[in-house]
Amino acid sequence: MRRAACGLRNHATASCSSFPRRRESSGFASGTNVKRQPCVYLLASGRNGTLYAGVTSDLVKRVWEHRTHATEGFSDKYDATMLVWFELHETMESALTREKRIKKWRREWKVELIEGSNPYWRDLWSEIHGCS
Repeated sequence: MRRAACGLRNHATASCSSFPRRRESSGFASGTNVKRQPCVYLLASGRNGTLYAGVTSDLVKRVWEHRTHATEGFSDKYDATMLVWFELHETMESALTREKRIKKWRREWKVELIEGSNPYWRDLWSEIHGCS
C-alpha cells in the first residue's frame, strides 16, 4: 500500500475563488504530485473544530462538494469544509479499511494525525486544487 500524507509545502496558502465545473483529466490539478486515486481525508470546521472522516476516489471533486454544501449530511450540518489531512491508497479496499479505523479513533488521535503533517491546521484545498 502506498500512502502519502498531505504533502505540505513551505509556501503561503493561495486563495481560490472558483472551481472548474468539470475535470476531464485523470489527475489532480497541476502543481501537485497527487493522482486521482482512492484517498482517505479529514475535514474540520476550524482549528480544533468538528472533524469529519471520509473516503473518495476523486478528492478534488469530493472536497469541492463539501465546500459548496452540494450534499446534505454531517459535514454540511457542522460546516466541516476545511481539508486538513489526506492519505492516498492504491486500492479503494485499503482506503475504506483505513477510513473505518480512523472513524473509531479517539479525537485526540485524529488531532495528532492532523498535526503530524499540518500543525497549523491549514486548509489544504489549494494544495490539491492547484490554484495560485
